[in-house]
Amino acid sequence: MLALSRKKSEAIVINNNIEVTILEVKGDQVKIGITAPREVPVYRKEVYEQIQNANREAVSLEGMEALKTLSQSLKR
Repeated sequence: MLALSRKKSEAIVINNNIEVTILEVKGDQVKIGITAPREVPVYRKEVYEQIQNANREAVSLEGMEALKTLSQSLKR
């Protein structure tokens, strides 16, 4: 992990096309702004983890069995 110190209005650039700017610092809370191309998804980590868990559940063994059953019934 790279740890950087930034002050209000300072930014970092990632991969030439993503910019993260410090907008405000209040106590222990930091407000950041992210500028990225539309095709780059940006999520809060807790939301990203929920999406990943939902995706894993969707392709779970039960889900695969349901697809297999559906596939077999379509072949008939």
